[in-house]
Amino acid sequence: MSLRLLAMTIDIIMKAIILAGGLGTRLRPLTYETPKPLLPVHGKPIVEHAIINFKKHGVEEIILSIGYLADKIKEYFGDGNKWGIKISYCVESEPLGTGGALKKAAEGITEPFFAINGDNLADFDWTSALEIHKKNNAKLTLSLFPVDDVTQYGIARLEGDKILEFVEKPTPDKAPSNLNNAGGYIMEPDVLDILPEGVSSIERDCFEKVAKLGRMFAHRHNGQWFPTDTMEKYKRAESEFVVKIN
Repeated sequence: MSLRLLAMTIDIIMKAIILAGGLGTRLRPLTYETPKPLLPVHGKPIVEHAIINFKKHGVEEIILSIGYLADKIKEYFGDGNKWGIKISYCVESEPLGTGGALKKAAEGITEPFFAINGDNLADFDWTSALEIHKKNNAKLTLSLFPVDDVTQYGIARLEGDKILEFVEKPTPDKAPSNLNNAGGYIMEPDVLDILPEGVSSIERDCFEKVAKLGRMFAHRHNGQWFPTDTMEKYKRAESEFVVKIN
């Protein structure tokens, strides 16, 4: 079943939020004049790859949460007509953190929605993720990805598909799994009520609390995942990310 058909069965219009407001300080000098979401990989900005993947899975509306060099991002993506989707913008006048930015961008959303960290390149299977989200009656579903070096990430402790907690940068012998948070989410809108107003962290101020309620579940992502938040990671993504032609 396609995501569009799945969405129709639960009577929702699928929307997505892309968090793309970071300064990209670890990617300087590339980001002095170009915002991180517009850095190219295989001829397209990082965020464009995410938009194309959302479109492939039937997402109809995307909200770009932006701040640094926001006008350049708006100029490039416009209203989304080029990609056959609707794009709108939520602009941070000052940094709100991942939680604050997401809470602000999601104002007015009343149905489950997707969200991603905009500095990751990934071919998330959103259709499969939504099926898991609905099957588990989840408040929050996170895409998890297996990593070779658990000492560099927050690693998930699971009970079946249920995420119990994240263990931050464990030693290999203490790691509860090899699965890290890949920065792809499905959320029920009321889960953001947990967050305070203003600046907050989605990881510390939301995920940890939802896990304690037993309502946070895992979608195991078996495709591509490349973070691009440092120069080394960005160059690896440029070299290894494979653009799939459908």
